[in-house]
Amino acid sequence: MKETFGEYIKLLRTKNGLTLTKLAAQLDLDAANLSKIENGKRDFDEKRLSKLAAIFELSAQELQDEYVSDRLAKHIYEMDCSSELLKVAEEKAAYRRTLKK
Repeated sequence: MKETFGEYIKLLRTKNGLTLTKLAAQLDLDAANLSKIENGKRDFDEKRLSKLAAIFELSAQELQDEYVSDRLAKHIYEMDCSSELLKVAEEKAAYRRTLKK
């Protein structure tokens, strides 16, 4: 997926026929904050991922992958990192997985 996590939420919301107000209420947010999340002006609170997964009947792991990948992409963008950084980071992640065993 190429969209931001906020755009992904908006896509899910509109695809499922939910208004901003209805989804915000289900997430215990006000509509203004959800609008800011969808428009990239505010970050989504990770603590609400399980609620979001339940609302849209998504696997928690799938949704967490979307959330984390967006956070990483945002950080890489803000730090103006090279594309080589991703290769090095993948290698380091693979190495860390071997340490767990």
